[in-house]
Amino acid sequence: MQGMKIAAGADPSRGVRNRAPAPRHQRWSEGEAVQLVKGAWRHGYRGLACIIAVSWDSQFSPVDVRTLCERHRAMSGGRLVFDRQADGRAKTGRAAIGTISRRTERLVSEYLAGTDRLPDATLFRMRGGSPYREATLAHDFAAVRAIVFPGDQRRLMDMRRSGTIEAVAGGADAVGIAAKMANSIGQSNALHKAYSPVSIEAVRNTDAARLQGRRKMRAENGKRPKV
Repeated sequence: MQGMKIAAGADPSRGVRNRAPAPRHQRWSEGEAVQLVKGAWRHGYRGLACIIAVSWDSQFSPVDVRTLCERHRAMSGGRLVFDRQADGRAKTGRAAIGTISRRTERLVSEYLAGTDRLPDATLFRMRGGSPYREATLAHDFAAVRAIVFPGDQRRLMDMRRSGTIEAVAGGADAVGIAAKMANSIGQSNALHKAYSPVSIEAVRNTDAARLQGRRKMRAENGKRPKV
């Protein structure tokens, strides 16, 4: 290889570098998520405000939230949830249940009040009334982000990671996090599906762990964000 001028030294592997992009590490805090929700609502992006709030609470991916339909709305224990067990997640098909806070429940209820929808009707829409697509959701989120946090480059998808960080800090186990996120953290897909199917109890336990983790993180930072 040296004779053919393919390798510059005795170890050709030194010329090989892994150029894969580093994984994303950005995250949001609860206070920042609330500010984004309020900013979107006040500037007329009310469907987007609901998407941001549901994304933060449920840890659904952006595509799973923007494709929520009337048939996904359900009540469990007197609380609103988004049930994707039949349809599964948009990209993986994994069954998922999205739990939300009472604050988000009030926001969604106000947004959806006064309208009757068919089962397949998309819940959260653009200002003009059309359902969100991937590009339009990214565009509107960037517009609101520029208003609330000028110069920031974090994305809506980073809220999914942020919730996991809170849950881990609060002591949630891999099974609970997998149920919350509808993935297979720490387990194979087949084993998780067979022995730990998604359940509302596991998801709510992870919600509680997120709250505990959020409090720990606030204590470590030494201050509570103003919202």
